[in-house]
Amino acid sequence: MGIKADRWIKRMALEHGMIEPFVERQAREGVVSYGVSSYGYDIRVADEYKVFTNLYSTVVDPKNFDPKSFVDIKADVCIIPPNSFALARTIEYFRIPRDILTVCLGKSTYARCGIIVNVTPFEPEWEGHVTIEISNTTPLPAKIYSNEGIAQVLFFQGDEPCDVSYKDKKGKYQAQRGVTLPRI
Repeated sequence: MGIKADRWIKRMALEHGMIEPFVERQAREGVVSYGVSSYGYDIRVADEYKVFTNLYSTVVDPKNFDPKSFVDIKADVCIIPPNSFALARTIEYFRIPRDILTVCLGKSTYARCGIIVNVTPFEPEWEGHVTIEISNTTPLPAKIYSNEGIAQVLFFQGDEPCDVSYKDKKGKYQAQRGVTLPRI
């Protein structure tokens, strides 16, 4: 990126709608931080969760996923049971340019509590709300705060646009809204 990363992110978000809604400065006071950071963007988790439950003793199968494996929660906080996980989504809707790939990493505030965030890369020309997997690796219940930071997105710009984008491939998660379960 020829200009400072934080300025590039602001320009792409404001001029090209890459991140909506967009927070120009990092919010930090009394919250898990979110918004523009030095070399990325700290995304927020929305108040919609699908918390994994073993109520029906279902086998987890990515080719035949049973939606009854989750309990839907809409709340300001989400309690993830010990050694379990939840799916959530970002508040932000992303539109990734054809020459950009992103990597998303969990925030250290949660990692230091044994809470691991997993998000796959955002491919060139992918768009949508990001579905986030939040794992509680501890033997205790873990609290997640809605509308606050959950992970940081890092942007990598190629020397030229890719030959085949996610949009070109008609990817199965294109333009997803809400928490999206596995698809085949």
